Amino acid sequence: MSHKHHQASVLLPIARSSIARALGRSQEALESAPWLQALGATFVTLTQQGQLRGCIGSLQAHRSLLADVKANAVAAALHDPRFAPLAPQELDVTQIEVSLLSGMQPMRFSSEADALEQLRPGVDGVVLDYGRHRSTFLPQVWEQLPSAREFMAHLKSKAGLPAQFWASELKLQRYTVSKFKESDPDSEESS
Repeated sequence: MSHKHHQASVLLPIARSSIARALGRSQEALESAPWLQALGATFVTLTQQGQLRGCIGSLQAHRSLLADVKANAVAAALHDPRFAPLAPQELDVTQIEVSLLSGMQPMRFSSEADALEQLRPGVDGVVLDYGRHRSTFLPQVWEQLPSAREFMAHLKSKAGLPAQFWASELKLQRYTVSKFKESDPDSEESS
């Protein structure tokens, strides 16, 4: 069993059982793996038939991987302000994806064109900071916004800035993720 496969087989059941318990169902998952005690930053994404149903995460590792994945799973299910809380009967048709974040890497650039040039579509997650404006896109967002220019324009809108906005004080950091996704409940194939 590869390391990645092993992580998936531990993290996904923990995320699912945390949501189930928050919805009043009892469901256990093994939480004893020693690496779960290391500091970690995760995002938990919930989808139904490929449509987003909730996504909450941590950009900085500030608690154990175990605590982080449990808290973010429950938050994605119940506290994503864009969606109504997940109803207990929805859990069975919901797919869970856990993204494990690498450390943040500050980017250095002389202009927006220079920054866009450095971005690796499909690979980089990006955090944008400008004054009190802040936003992030996981690398998964490249699937919807494949061009770096479009990706950046939407990232700025998400932070509450105009799509054309640029200032020398704007800061960008990038990170990568390892993604673990449950196989589709409708299909028999496991990914």
